[in-house]
Amino acid sequence: MMEIKSVDDILKFASDCPSARMAVAAPEDDASLEAVKTAVERGIVTAVFTGCRHKIEAAMKRLGMTFENIDIVDADGYEDASSKAVSLVKNGDAQLLMKGTVHTDQILRAVLDKNNGLRTGALLSHALIFNHEKLSKPVVLTDAAMNIAPDLSQKVGILKNAAHLMKVVFGKETCKAAILAALETVNPKMQATLDAAYISKMSQRGQIPGVIADGPLALDNALFAEAARTKGIDSPVAGDADILLVPFIECGNVLYKSLTLLAGINAAGVICGAAAPVVLTSRADDMRLKLNSIALGAAAADRGYGKIRS
Repeated sequence: MMEIKSVDDILKFASDCPSARMAVAAPEDDASLEAVKTAVERGIVTAVFTGCRHKIEAAMKRLGMTFENIDIVDADGYEDASSKAVSLVKNGDAQLLMKGTVHTDQILRAVLDKNNGLRTGALLSHALIFNHEKLSKPVVLTDAAMNIAPDLSQKVGILKNAAHLMKVVFGKETCKAAILAALETVNPKMQATLDAAYISKMSQRGQIPGVIADGPLALDNALFAEAARTKGIDSPVAGDADILLVPFIECGNVLYKSLTLLAGINAAGVICGAAAPVVLTSRADDMRLKLNSIALGAAAADRGYGKIRS
């Protein structure tokens, strides 16, 4: 089995392994279809689209897409398209799910449906895997897109999701998680530092399997050993983090957009916690990020995501 060490490796692995079947809910716009078109052409996925057939076919024709390796299931509106796409995954007719033109809340309602969804009992959260030239390994940023102001138990759930993704994709049995805050000491007036201290102690007591967590840590000393030494921080995580857990969504979203739009880093992201990978990109995300995210979902599905839960 190919060893995956970077986002580029994820793309190569997904291109080389047997194509995963991806259900896409109502891909009626160019932004949704362009990355799917490339992923199909590169053999990363075959696709089944759910939605209004004539709208989907019109969008495909605009992009010069052929119907080879693509099926279309008619649906009556976005709610129905979301439900049918999720059902395809639940029934084993597809291995991963992607949001098309449907609204995020519509696809997530279908995923979380008690009777026909993809619930596992875990919290849903977003994980962005990225590389940077100054870092020796890929790092996960979480949660920048799903949970607005997670409480302590939700933060633990987000950590477990990220660790599971890292285990499936990179084979990491244990991940080092930096619990981010604005400073490295506990301040009773800053809830992020209190949560970081609680999570660190929970990790020490073995309450978060597969995760060595420490915090509060600022971004610089989470990623760079020299910054940690300068501040006199003695930590098993500082300077060597695999996971960056942000305190709330605004922090994560700004960092996400700074990395992808300003720094131009290579990244891939999926929604974790469901029974299958869920690709949920923004229309503003560039084509590379969208393609990488499809590849990440396909690679995770190929390696058993959802079948083996840490």
